[in-house]
Amino acid sequence: MAKAKVAKRPTRDEFVLEELGNQLTEAFHEKSIIVLTVWGWEETVRGEIVKMDSRTGKVHVQTVEDLYKVPFMDIMDINYPRD
Repeated sequence: MAKAKVAKRPTRDEFVLEELGNQLTEAFHEKSIIVLTVWGWEETVRGEIVKMDSRTGKVHVQTVEDLYKVPFMDIMDINYPRD
């Protein structure tokens, strides 16, 4: 029985990951509202980073309705909303 093909997460080099980490840390300390593009998720996540858990590798983002625990390695892009 063949396994279904699942798209693999794109690989990124250490410089891209370091820059992403720096942007997340800056947004966390400044309590900025951010928009995260997450690999494998249909919708973006818009909210404020309330915790960065180095033990689990997850970034906790508080939105208006919910708290999302996003794996760091699945974060593809970080943006600041224009409104």
